[in-house]
Amino acid sequence: MATTDSLPARATSREWWGVVVLVLPALLASMDLSILFMAAPSISAELAPTASQHLWMMDIYGFVMAGFLITMGSLGDRIGRRRMLLIGATAFGAASVLAAVSTSAEMLIAARALLGLGGATLAPSTLSLIRSMFADPDQRRSAIGIWTAAFTGGFAVGPIVGGMLLERFHWGSVFLLNVPIMVLLLVVAPMIVRESRDPAPGRLDLLGSVLSLAAVLPVIYGIKTMVGEGLQVGSVVTLLAGLVFAALFARRQLRAATPMIDVRLFRRAAFSASIAANMTVVFATAGMGFLAVTFIQAVLGYSPFDAAVWMLPAVGGSVLGVTAASVLGRTVRPAVLIAAGLAVSAAGFAWVSRIGPSDHVGWLIVGYGLLTVGVGVTATLATSLVLATAPPEKAGAASAVSETSAEFGGALGIAALGTISAAIYRSAMSDRSPEVLDAEAAAAAEETLGGAVAAAGQSPSAVADALLERAFDAYAQGFSTAALIGSALVLVVGVVTGLALRKLTPDEVARGQDLEAA
Repeated sequence: MATTDSLPARATSREWWGVVVLVLPALLASMDLSILFMAAPSISAELAPTASQHLWMMDIYGFVMAGFLITMGSLGDRIGRRRMLLIGATAFGAASVLAAVSTSAEMLIAARALLGLGGATLAPSTLSLIRSMFADPDQRRSAIGIWTAAFTGGFAVGPIVGGMLLERFHWGSVFLLNVPIMVLLLVVAPMIVRESRDPAPGRLDLLGSVLSLAAVLPVIYGIKTMVGEGLQVGSVVTLLAGLVFAALFARRQLRAATPMIDVRLFRRAAFSASIAANMTVVFATAGMGFLAVTFIQAVLGYSPFDAAVWMLPAVGGSVLGVTAASVLGRTVRPAVLIAAGLAVSAAGFAWVSRIGPSDHVGWLIVGYGLLTVGVGVTATLATSLVLATAPPEKAGAASAVSETSAEFGGALGIAALGTISAAIYRSAMSDRSPEVLDAEAAAAAEETLGGAVAAAGQSPSAVADALLERAFDAYAQGFSTAALIGSALVLVVGVVTGLALRKLTPDEVARGQDLEAA
């Protein structure tokens, strides 16, 4: 029987206030992946981006964040996680101002890239600090659950906050929202959150950092261009180059005395299966969230504010999933819970795939709510398993790997499902624009739904009605196809993950480091 002295120290009120402080930047870092969903129509009207620039505005943030997470998490382990948090807060606030005052699509894309760099500094610092603040397993599980609710819920909150701001303010307000919170973080965090770092970190592997970035970005870009343009030499070469750099990164980490991340962790089912599950569910959810918000506004005709209100149940679904995972995770095997969470998400996707232009928005929200319940369950358990598997002194690097999978999946989901939907839209609209439209208006209508809406606004009523009916049907085809792809992908990964984790028990998760055989 354990003595009182041998039990881990219980956290005090200071640590719990620290969680409140750390949840805010995690929430914002996640929100910025989706906050442009509601602002996209306003931005398109003012900055007139091309279809390619529009997608880059949406996904460059997640791409850059995913590329730098491992480097920033490893750097935080070495120089101090709180210090990295404060550096990230400064960078994130400055980039937010730049994004808010952007006067061209190129400027906004560059600002979003800088925001991604700041987010890569913020996100792993918050989770690794929470890992070091709570020695008691039960308290740590609760704290990680709160953080997970914020990080996963932020993606759903982004469109809601964006819609409410756009009802009264310019689209730049969705970025300026970050500034006062970052200032508050810079003031309060040094007073409440204790510094934490690896006691024996070794030197930062600069070459390894370059290799990690050279692996992530080409892979994402290669897949993105392959989805949009098909199998072309350039995209295939880019993808293969990224995979080569990934292999070089793994080889270097295996040989390094003090690696950025111990890649041997991927041999453990608890680690690798959790990463795969988290990445897949965020991939599908991010892509569908982007399309769903556009569907609600452009096809169903809701204002940004009304669309935001209708999206509120999605936040409740995420919180419900996180709560269920936190409570049931004490007694139910992770394999059962993660597989069930992914199955619920798959059902939500399948439901959404049946929604058409004439359906009420409530039916769409029911399916999307099911989807977010599954995301909450999966993300909570996946994050807990990753942190339980990794050594505590490498919490920053482990957090970065977990968040890299989420950001990689989210950015790739927006790019892949968005590109697939756009391709189906263009195919369905090809040669279907009314002949009375001039060449420029017809080309815009066939390129994007926003272009069709703009062309309709400048056309006679009869022409506009016919054009919008065709455009809405075309967009609904792409929307439905993307939802079906998401459903199938999530369901397959749910089966694979359940089989991979079938031997793991809740007690083994609670013990943490005893997961080598799991």
